[in-house]
Amino acid sequence: MELTLIRKYHEEGTNGVLLYKGNFLCYTIELPWKQNRKMISCVPEGRYEIVSRYSQRFGIHFLVRGVPGRKYILIHPANNALKELKGCIAPVKREVGPGKGIGSRDAMKRIRFIVDPEIDKSVPVFLTIKSISNEKDISQGDEAYPEIL
Repeated sequence: MELTLIRKYHEEGTNGVLLYKGNFLCYTIELPWKQNRKMISCVPEGRYEIVSRYSQRFGIHFLVRGVPGRKYILIHPANNALKELKGCIAPVKREVGPGKGIGSRDAMKRIRFIVDPEIDKSVPVFLTIKSISNEKDISQGDEAYPEIL
């Protein structure tokens, strides 16, 4: 299974759209790009495996494996990257500014609805992260994601 995160960088945070088979799942927020420095930077562009994980703090969420020089990069609910994230990715239902969104728990449920059954069947799940400037063909066109452009 393949998910694609297409994002745009801002000084205050990184915003993106998460796609499955070219279809919109949710928006995402992250910290700004700070050369992949631990705890203060978003994840570098690349392809990573994601697996299910549980913690008391976040419940069921996802671990992003293989991020160079980093451990415990998660996909978990949060609505303000600068205040709530330490290098992780947060799904959001709607963006409200760079690195900010609302409806994160609902967006997480939407991702889990798609991903959990595949993980339950032992199907590997991968996340490819790239920037909007490198993405020439968004299936629904640039108008479909005006918040990140």
